[in-house]
Amino acid sequence: MAASPSSASMLPDGLRQALDRAQAQVNQLVLGKPHEVRLAFVALLSDGHLLIEDLPGLGKTTLAHALAATLGLEFQRVQFTSDLLPADVVGVSVFDPQARRFEFHPGPVFTQVLLADEINRAPPRTQSALLEAMAEHQVTVDGVSHALPAPFFVIATQNPVDLSGTYPLPDSQLDRFLLRLALGYPSETAERDLLAGSDRRDLITRSLPQLGADEVLAARAAVTAVHASDALIGYVQALLARSRRHPGVRVGLSPRAGIALLRASRAYALLLGRQHVLPDDVQALFGAVAAHRLTVDADAGDPAAIAKSILHSVPVD
Repeated sequence: MAASPSSASMLPDGLRQALDRAQAQVNQLVLGKPHEVRLAFVALLSDGHLLIEDLPGLGKTTLAHALAATLGLEFQRVQFTSDLLPADVVGVSVFDPQARRFEFHPGPVFTQVLLADEINRAPPRTQSALLEAMAEHQVTVDGVSHALPAPFFVIATQNPVDLSGTYPLPDSQLDRFLLRLALGYPSETAERDLLAGSDRRDLITRSLPQLGADEVLAARAAVTAVHASDALIGYVQALLARSRRHPGVRVGLSPRAGIALLRASRAYALLLGRQHVLPDDVQALFGAVAAHRLTVDADAGDPAAIAKSILHSVPVD
């Protein structure tokens, strides 16, 4: 499935080095999670959005802040709470009596990196306020559309839905997140380094940006040119088809999920220094792309385990 590199997809040395420095810096701030950090950069370079789900205290917000500090992009944080309104996120039109017209006051969504912290503590109506922004990179208020800055990247954190005070994200909202990942408990070595080291917040505050808007946009353009062979696309299609007839799955993966998986696989290959996608790239990402998009029967078990079962049931030709 290998292909000769395309000059259009080659990263300039300076950009390659900047991406390497950026990943290294985030790994210094979020200890012991190199795979999860790489997945976060995959979401960024794929022009997607990232959902981080885990128990409180395991580093979800630390990862989000580390990414924001490292990217050097305009950053806003919204703490999602039960009384948060859609207008608190996207903005509101206010009547100006002197000008005799409504003036739009942008909300915090008008930024390049938006941290939606504990997104599932807000009611579904407020969660849905992000739908248009994430899908179309614009918001519409009172019939007028307003473009968002480029690049636009949402990092959302959420607690497991069985914790008190949480609302499940609607399926349409979940589908807008390219990847969902969990950090889990740190290794014994990483946890000791965290306990003995400096406060993560202080380290993030002192961190220098390693990328900027132009570099992110250039890397995204390079991702689109990474080659995926016909055989590789057939493998992805076989995974989609298998998900739709797997036991316990009520709603399998959509074509949009397949597009997301291919886009993320291209970014993963690029970060590893390749100009073509391998089945290994697809396999490394499948769970993070697929699990939150599967609708499973109540007694079918964990969607992540089902996604793993689907992956193992489809051979690579």
